[in-house]
Amino acid sequence: MANIRNLKGMVGLVTGGASGLGKATVERLIKHGASAVILDLPSSDGQSVAAGLGERCAFAPADVTSESDVLSAVGLAKEKFGRLDLTVNCAGIAVAVKTYNFKKDVPHSLEDFSRVINVNIGGSFNVIRLAAGMMGKNEPDSDGHRGCIINTASIAAFDGQVGQAAYSASKGGIVGMTLPIARDLAPMGIRVVTIAPVDLISSAVHN
Repeated sequence: MANIRNLKGMVGLVTGGASGLGKATVERLIKHGASAVILDLPSSDGQSVAAGLGERCAFAPADVTSESDVLSAVGLAKEKFGRLDLTVNCAGIAVAVKTYNFKKDVPHSLEDFSRVINVNIGGSFNVIRLAAGMMGKNEPDSDGHRGCIINTASIAAFDGQVGQAAYSASKGGIVGMTLPIARDLAPMGIRVVTIAPVDLISSAVHN
């Protein structure tokens, strides 16, 4: 998020904003003068988190893999705060399952693998493409910038552990799509970056 001094007056959309890294990001934005829309599942604590952060925070119940849900969240940013400057993708899921369970003679569920890929890669891309459309309507600043998109990968994209095949693949996909998306959006002054934090994900693996 570049220089914290530049956050005042900006509007951010944060996926997974009701808990963990997403919630911390929302709190940071509000603390430094920005407004924020929390995009999280209807079953999340998004409503109470937003209420606790005051009038510069709003909750958009949504599934990141749903086009209509994400469009509604982007629209809420425009309706309530007038624009969208930042998008931070923190939403994601994980499973801890070995490729093949030889004790039970059972392979990794393809359905579980596909679900992780769909939420983590597909959901991130869904938010990116729809948020970019809103950001592209901003007037460029003095440096030609219209917005910034920050995605969350993981150290698992480069150093996956036992049971992380699905998760590592999904985070590797986020890393892989960052540069082409950044090149796609650069002419419109929209920056795209990806961070790869060390995740505090349970190391438990189903044996």
